[in-house]
Amino acid sequence: MSEWFLFLAAFLASAVEMVEALTIVLAVGLTRGWRSALTGTAAALAALIVIVAVFGPSLALIPLETLRLIVGGLLLVFGVQWWRKAILRASGFKALHDEDATFALETQAAQKQAVNARGGLDWYGFTLSFKSVLLEGLEVAFIVVTFGASAKRLDLAALGAASALLVVLIAGLILHKPLSRVPENTLKFAVGLMLSSFGTFWAAEGAGAHLPGADASIIGILLVYSLASIVYVYVLRREKLARTTLGGVKA
Repeated sequence: MSEWFLFLAAFLASAVEMVEALTIVLAVGLTRGWRSALTGTAAALAALIVIVAVFGPSLALIPLETLRLIVGGLLLVFGVQWWRKAILRASGFKALHDEDATFALETQAAQKQAVNARGGLDWYGFTLSFKSVLLEGLEVAFIVVTFGASAKRLDLAALGAASALLVVLIAGLILHKPLSRVPENTLKFAVGLMLSSFGTFWAAEGAGAHLPGADASIIGILLVYSLASIVYVYVLRREKLARTTLGGVKA
């Protein structure tokens, strides 16, 4: 069961980051040419593979308890941030991320740049694609390496990320437009909860605690955090409604 959660967490987290990178790559490809966009993407993916290949095995040299304590803390930092933003978006306190708007802005910016072609490549398009895929991919690499090292299943975490890459690429090739219909906030909600759950479990085990049910306790932690999320969203929605109503009365 924990292996399925590991795969799913790596898949969802990777998919969220890859959708954001895909939006920029599509904007570059449609306005500056696909050769530059795809070459920049391929170069970034190659760099990320090297990063995972270098740092993944090196983490295996750290004692498991120490590694899980460090990784658990880092995952909590990432997970709680995603979790918090998803709650604020679901309750109306923060605007939902709009891939169509991002695509429009990136397209407009790319069209304004002068063509600087060298070696058969438009270097603005290459650089923008490379930078966007690399930056978004670094978060994916962090999740793959830390998840894989802590669970001693780097192969499974890498498989989750590779599966997400394949799904997003196929969707992008078929649709040729940003995946605006993907419920991104729901995905980020799920990813934030999963990262926080794994982070709590690994940090606790790394600190010497023995949770009941061993790996199965991850499910219990996830359920508790999910219930807490429902309560937070409900309370914040009521607060948002009260503020809106009060503002209308004052006006």
